[in-house]
Amino acid sequence: MTQTSLADPHLLPPTVTAEGDGGCRDVVVLGSTGSIGTQAIDVVVRNPERFRVVALSASGSRVELLAEQAHQLDVRAVGVADEAAAGPLREALRARYGTRRLPELVVGPDASTELAGHPCDTVLNGITGSIGLAPTLAALRAGRILALANKESLIVGGPLVRELASPGQIVPVDSEHSALFQALRGGSRPEVRRLLVTASGGPFRGRTREELEGVTPEQALAHPTWDMGPVITINSATLVNKGLEVIEAHLLYDIPFDRIDVVVHPQSYVHSMVEFVDGSTLAQVSPPDMRMPIALALGWPHRVPDAAPACDWTKASRWEFFPLDDAAFPAVALSRQVGTLGGTAPAVFNAANEECVAAFMAGRLPFNAIVDTVARTVQEHGTPPAGNQLSLGDVLEAEEWARARARELAGTQAGTRTGTTV
Repeated sequence: MTQTSLADPHLLPPTVTAEGDGGCRDVVVLGSTGSIGTQAIDVVVRNPERFRVVALSASGSRVELLAEQAHQLDVRAVGVADEAAAGPLREALRARYGTRRLPELVVGPDASTELAGHPCDTVLNGITGSIGLAPTLAALRAGRILALANKESLIVGGPLVRELASPGQIVPVDSEHSALFQALRGGSRPEVRRLLVTASGGPFRGRTREELEGVTPEQALAHPTWDMGPVITINSATLVNKGLEVIEAHLLYDIPFDRIDVVVHPQSYVHSMVEFVDGSTLAQVSPPDMRMPIALALGWPHRVPDAAPACDWTKASRWEFFPLDDAAFPAVALSRQVGTLGGTAPAVFNAANEECVAAFMAGRLPFNAIVDTVARTVQEHGTPPAGNQLSLGDVLEAEEWARARARELAGTQAGTRTGTTV
């Protein structure tokens, strides 16, 4: 792999040796009450000799669960982004801790960023959305191993992450990128022909664009394979999630966009594949269960026994693969264009999509108009100036503009087909 590859499976994370299991690792879990966070805690609880959670953070929408997690894991610090949730969280902690000393409470929008630098071995960033960028940078700056589930932070701040990350410091958590990470160990970078990112196809696989015009949020949230949060689930339905993963694969593994393909695999057992120059293809296979890639990222380079169920090879099964329908699902093609533009374009793409998903969920924007509106927002943003070094301020400014413009377009041009070429 080259020096610019952020996730190199041939390199060990800092402070980790190849011999032994490295003892018990201290872990900070960001986004602990979400889907990734709760499954990560399940992995930790079942492997107390390998992992110890020392700090948690969450948005504040599930105060009782956050307090229960803190008590169960006996953490040193708890962070909550919503300042209004601080009082209820403190009361929930007191109810569980009794006369025992409460963990340190960190409150405010920068809580996760502060805890990302908390003394530990590994930071698991399970936050959803681009708000995960600052915690990602903080964890890298502090020299922690970053188990990265927050793809948005890499996508919107790719150059910033590249500048800070040391070789082997990032281990991906997304099932697709974990699969690529594992399969890439089968050869050197010059031997890689292409990456094949698999997609379940979401709840609308096989439908034409015309058949998607009237779908409802309830239908879009009914994912056939994975149990995820609402934003990621809608992104899976539009295949924006897969577009984001294409950009992420390019940034993580330094493979050109024209050598990263998406293939639809409804059963979700083959999580992604690497094709090598000799014609061989290595696939990572396991039942759809996020605890396996989470455990691998927390324990890398060592695997955690029985992290998740294995395939039952005694039973007959059928795995199918289909080409992606770019006409019905143009998000992947759009993401390649956005990734090629670089600069703040990915930040605009991601922020506009988050606003359009919110508008769709609220009934203000038709399903097909999500990607159409994102495409128009990116188009209006224009091509980033060449040679300019990206700063965090640039990213935040571009996101703010994109959110405002996407809200305007969602309110005034809902349902209008704008095309998806930027």
